[in-house]
Amino acid sequence: MKTYNVYWTQSSQSDLEYIIEYLKRDSVSLAKKMFLEIKEACDALYVFPERKRVVPELHSIGIIHYREIIYKRWRIVFKIEQTSVYVVLIADSSRNFEDLLLQRLLK
Repeated sequence: MKTYNVYWTQSSQSDLEYIIEYLKRDSVSLAKKMFLEIKEACDALYVFPERKRVVPELHSIGIIHYREIIYKRWRIVFKIEQTSVYVVLIADSSRNFEDLLLQRLLK
């Protein structure tokens, strides 16, 4: 079975920090729980990341290199390159995702 190394980009780390800081306002225990669960969902990408769905907003314009995990209310976008997986974006699914993706991925 092929395994992958999972890496977090600086921007995805910042996304997670922002989410945790936001959740801490209401509940430290919830923030801690979400942190661990999101990290676990991403760390699990070390096997079979290609089984996750291609980001539909990107697929519709011919970009198929980015995939995503839907975890509760967040969309976690990642890219597979050879034996590495790069987590590139974590965002609330209620945001305008097309604009966010284009801003982040076209930098």
